[in-house]
Amino acid sequence: MGKTTSTDILVIGGGIAGVSLAAELSRTHKVAVLERESQPGYHATGRSAAVFSESYGAPVIRALSRASRDFFTRPPEGFCAEPLLSPRGCLYIARHDQSDAFRQLLHRDDLAASARCISPEEALRHSPLLRPGYVAEALFDPGECDIDVHSLLQGYVRMLRHNGSSLTPNQHVTRIEHVESGWQVWTAEAGSWRAPVLINAAGAWSDQIAHMANVAGIGLSPRRRSALLIDVPGHDTLGSWPLTIDIDEQFYFKPDAGRLLLSPADETPSLPCDALPDDFDIALAVERFETATTMEVRRIHSSWAGLRSFVADRIPVIGPSRDRPAFFWYAAQGGYGIQISPALARVAAAMIRQESIPADILAAGVTSVDFLSRNDPEKI
Repeated sequence: MGKTTSTDILVIGGGIAGVSLAAELSRTHKVAVLERESQPGYHATGRSAAVFSESYGAPVIRALSRASRDFFTRPPEGFCAEPLLSPRGCLYIARHDQSDAFRQLLHRDDLAASARCISPEEALRHSPLLRPGYVAEALFDPGECDIDVHSLLQGYVRMLRHNGSSLTPNQHVTRIEHVESGWQVWTAEAGSWRAPVLINAAGAWSDQIAHMANVAGIGLSPRRRSALLIDVPGHDTLGSWPLTIDIDEQFYFKPDAGRLLLSPADETPSLPCDALPDDFDIALAVERFETATTMEVRRIHSSWAGLRSFVADRIPVIGPSRDRPAFFWYAAQGGYGIQISPALARVAAAMIRQESIPADILAAGVTSVDFLSRNDPEKI
């Protein structure tokens, strides 16, 4: 049967969600994180476009992003050696037939203060590949940034280990039982683990973990998103170009390590898996990019895909299960998990400790009302 290891809190899932929450909780509890892959962040975390934007997502996502900026710009001492954010800027573009969507963006009461409307001509100066005449309206936000995802993830790993907690890779969960002392979780590799509190941060696999624990699922829907890299010869200023995104999010492109990253912003339903790019989605990205720009894509350097997991209302599911209060949901972050991780981890840690939401997060517009009872499938 193998040995049984006891801890205060057990986290299933070593992506940015599980690791950031474990790091926050490690300040006051002994936490163990179990990751099924050989390294943390293998799936969605490691395949993200890595953008920090205060204008992206639903209102609660934008509020969590605002509440996370201070951590990104001033991380704890010793958290990382390099800045977590680097300036990128974001250019939102709209064709003539997309004017209604563009107006909706402009009328948001929490639009980033740095964002401003610019002319189509100025849009082409920011993003030189755009086809003249394609853009009718544009909004430029210089405050949006690239995130150093590796440094962020490793910073959290160092934090939790420094505080006496652990992250163990190659742990494939085979059985979960509710026992008198809380939860017992068996893995194929290292016996079992016991803890009073179990946190489900398993990403696309979160409903499967709930089923193993005899807890009602939340109707999680993993969606595949594809991306590819292409070379852009003859453009020495490539590295300074902004993220350029269609107002209806039909595609986006941005510089990435000396190349250009393209995505059709697809959301193809998928089973939980090690996602692979689909030829149709890659071709769609190329078609939309070539329609919007003057460039012909002759060779694809590389391509990949990752899973972004949602529930019906597209708001993260954070909180104790109605069935088993010691089973804590930390799921359905829908592709925003990296940029909201600092604030969301603090919100969840406060809920687990039965504390109030931190004042600075409340000031950004986030309250526990955004999440409480959303772990009830009938209310999502």
